[in-house]
Amino acid sequence: MSRPRLIKESSEASAPLERELLVRIHDLMVKTRVLEERLIQMYKQGHGYFWIGGPGEEAFNVSLGLLMKKGQGPDFDYLHAHYRQSGTLLALGEEPIGSLRQMKNTATDPYSGGRNFAGHYSARKYNVAPVSSPIEVQYAIAPGTAMVQKRHGGDGITIVTGGDAGTAEGDFASCLVWSSRPANPLPILIIVTNNKWGISTAAEGQHGEQRISDRGKAFGIRSKTINGNDAVEAYTELREAMAYVRTERKPFLLEANVSRLYGHSSASGANYVSNEVDCLTDFEAKLEKDGVLTREQMDALRNSYTEEMAAAARQVRDEPQPDPESIWKHIYAEDK
Repeated sequence: MSRPRLIKESSEASAPLERELLVRIHDLMVKTRVLEERLIQMYKQGHGYFWIGGPGEEAFNVSLGLLMKKGQGPDFDYLHAHYRQSGTLLALGEEPIGSLRQMKNTATDPYSGGRNFAGHYSARKYNVAPVSSPIEVQYAIAPGTAMVQKRHGGDGITIVTGGDAGTAEGDFASCLVWSSRPANPLPILIIVTNNKWGISTAAEGQHGEQRISDRGKAFGIRSKTINGNDAVEAYTELREAMAYVRTERKPFLLEANVSRLYGHSSASGANYVSNEVDCLTDFEAKLEKDGVLTREQMDALRNSYTEEMAAAARQVRDEPQPDPESIWKHIYAEDK
């Protein structure tokens, strides 16, 4: 039997990946992109009040989900995410119809029962903590689960993600401090997905440092900046960073440069931005060049997911809204 074909990248950080894994990453990237495009369409058609998501971050977010040790409790990885993480949830095993239900605010929304914005995921079975709308508070919350894991033992780690603009918040500084105390370093992977924008403010007018990852140096945190638009580099660098945190039980700060293909959110129009790098387009060009997939196969996959999302959207369109009597549920405790 012939061995799986490998693909090689020019980056020194990019190790060869098996063909099966490359195909799986591509499948999930396409699935995520089509989901986000359907969510945007739902918003523009009036089937949702607000959209915010991660088109342009698929290469990084899918890799993160595939590499997580998924399960419930401190033996498994915790994820304190932000609102551009749909690719990670799909890679963990979630069905896209849940995202459509949250966009429509139906009673069947599995993440918030129709009570929250799009992209605000929560999945106890995968240790995905509830996504919060206040910017970057997750950076101050994440050390809590990392402390539990440090005391518990094992190789479960805490992962926290956020955007570059949000690192101006005090929560990010608190995360660096509490994760790196010499007496009690924590098993936490601190991720910044840098799309070079803070809503409508360009990063070059806001950041004095050349790389956000440089901030980790003052705290003795191992740090690195990578090209998050390169699917192979994203996967291999995440794998290395997560292995370090698992074995050393110490923090790692990883900055991933990514794109923002449809603007900040529906507040800025949610229209395609043509001057950004498209990680999916680049990855598909490499897969086709190296004979991993043909253009026809990739087009067929996209068409299949487009039909699947359209059918799911039609189903969700007729599902009920939350009952007004349920307003006090999911607050602090359920009815006794």
